[in-house]
Amino acid sequence: MKVSFTQKEYARLLELAYLGLWVTGARPDDPATMPERYADLAQKIYGLAETFGCADLVESDVNGELFPNEKLTQESPAREKLDSFVEDAFWGELVGRLAERDLRAERGKDATKIGDEYSEEDQARLDELEDAYWREFEANGVDHLVVLRGGKG
Repeated sequence: MKVSFTQKEYARLLELAYLGLWVTGARPDDPATMPERYADLAQKIYGLAETFGCADLVESDVNGELFPNEKLTQESPAREKLDSFVEDAFWGELVGRLAERDLRAERGKDATKIGDEYSEEDQARLDELEDAYWREFEANGVDHLVVLRGGKG
């Protein structure tokens, strides 16, 4: 099979590779974080950068391993997408986990465990709790968030 890319398409492929590898735990500044499962494929993709006119997006380390450079990891639309993804994931997880914690605290021993299906009543209450947290965090970020060490206060 033969695949053809324009320079623009290949640059976007590099962005996708960077984003995918970042999600799997790979960090451009630390080659040791490259998941073994994807290492050979990443090297193959990065190795074609010069051929497709994108050598300015890839560089090599002292061992000759290729990785995306700062032009791709810091100054590209991929970085903006990654930052947005991380921000959305953070707030979504924080709101969800706090709401589930509060629901369990309200329901006591009979609380549904995370991952189990909620009753309609529990789901409605969970939605209310999440809405309250979303309003709070949209208005104040983490400024009003307090962690009580050692338990409840």
